[in-house]
Amino acid sequence: MTTSTTTDTVDVLIVGAGISGIGAARYLTVEHPERSLAIVEARAVSGGTWDLFRYPGIRSDSDLHTFGYDFKPWRDKQAIADAPRILDYLHETIDENGLTDKIRYHHRVVSAAWSSETARWLVDIDRDDTGERIQISANWIFCGSGYYRYDEGYTPEFEGRESFTGQIVHPQHWPEDLDYTGKKVVVIGSGATAVTLIPALAADAAHVTMLQRTPSYVIPLPREDAIANALKRYLGDERGYAITRWKNIAIQRINYEFCQHFPKLARKLIRKVNADRLPEGFPVDTHFNPPYNPWDQRLCVVPDGDLYRTIRHGDADVVTDRIATFTEKGILLESGTELEADIIVTATGLNLQLFGGMDLTVDGAPVSFPDTVAYRGIMLSGLPNFALAVGYTNSSWTLKIGLLCQYFCRLLTYMDAHGYDAVRAEADPGMETRPLLDFGAGYVQRSLSKLPRQGTEAPWTMAMSYYSDRRQLRGDVADEHLHFEGPRTRSVTPSPSRRAAV
Repeated sequence: MTTSTTTDTVDVLIVGAGISGIGAARYLTVEHPERSLAIVEARAVSGGTWDLFRYPGIRSDSDLHTFGYDFKPWRDKQAIADAPRILDYLHETIDENGLTDKIRYHHRVVSAAWSSETARWLVDIDRDDTGERIQISANWIFCGSGYYRYDEGYTPEFEGRESFTGQIVHPQHWPEDLDYTGKKVVVIGSGATAVTLIPALAADAAHVTMLQRTPSYVIPLPREDAIANALKRYLGDERGYAITRWKNIAIQRINYEFCQHFPKLARKLIRKVNADRLPEGFPVDTHFNPPYNPWDQRLCVVPDGDLYRTIRHGDADVVTDRIATFTEKGILLESGTELEADIIVTATGLNLQLFGGMDLTVDGAPVSFPDTVAYRGIMLSGLPNFALAVGYTNSSWTLKIGLLCQYFCRLLTYMDAHGYDAVRAEADPGMETRPLLDFGAGYVQRSLSKLPRQGTEAPWTMAMSYYSDRRQLRGDVADEHLHFEGPRTRSVTPSPSRRAAV
């Protein structure tokens, strides 16, 4: 990379042009039109996860009436929607809010340095299209890059991998020209990606096997929400969407709380649903009976029961076992069975990476993320003017993003009214903390030691309840944990001032 001496200036730099970054830009454009902003995106296109993943059948596992934005109704009949429909929705949001010219593609954030003297971040960015390294100066960074590592997925070390003569594919890097027609496919994994892939692949493959070490909870949901479609038809898109959104928020929460308080009963009900939809005599307790309670990990949704239907028709089967080694023809299991395969798909999970992997310093001191504590789920202790967007793990991601963006805009309004240009959350060094994400998924557990922490009481908790967050994020903006500064409290006047929107 060649370093450019050019330094651009904005009020708010948004990292990531996925569902979080696009939403943040829209809220800022409406609530703070006087502020300049730019969205930097490492890839060549917007859409984040919904453009990155190209494997067959990719779709949401949350309903789009809650996964969509509160300000933009979801008009499509599909509630559990496929990726192209979600991308269309995101692109419409960009166009309708004049965000196209604010997105800078091929801009990968490398590092950011905060200066208390100027109350600004100086952000180093690699331009993958030109080979330059440029800098952008910003008063705020809003990190909407999610927590997945986009350049690589997680694949365990499989003994004998090099001996397999077929093709091995990770869903995060699905080849556009992969032809699985008439071939035997083994999908390793039992999570959301695996249960999405099985029915999609089975339509053309000779046979598909889902090979799992540990089962997941699987529940069917209708691809179309009949009540939602009726409400929109009779009340109009906006009112119908709003009512459906509140209905589904409540249903999500009731289901989660029920599973948490009555795990044995929830397990029995989910088992009955599975048994009713699988072939008679199917070993439900072997293949659909996880060793953990419902919602200790995310439940896998199958729209219109497509996974069950594929198994009933004999186009796919499920094997629960451990891998001994890959072989020339497929996979040898610890039970001694060999699964023959032409293609092996390693739907084995994702790697976490907060903030797109950028390094941060504050007044020259490197930031150690495990030493920081999340404040209201939007800031980290000791990091001035830095907002993050991490959604829910137990309901629709975007529900929380909307609340965080609204709080962020209110915080900026408060700072303007009081003449502040910098704020940081300050945590008691002796405060008891726990992992940032209280979730049993493997991709979370592998990365907890590298992530920030959370406290045990508000406002230092990462609430996983929309109703709790509404109380926490819609209450008073300022409290005793926030330390504000303005030009009058510093000897050096911040520079430069706001300018017209980029």
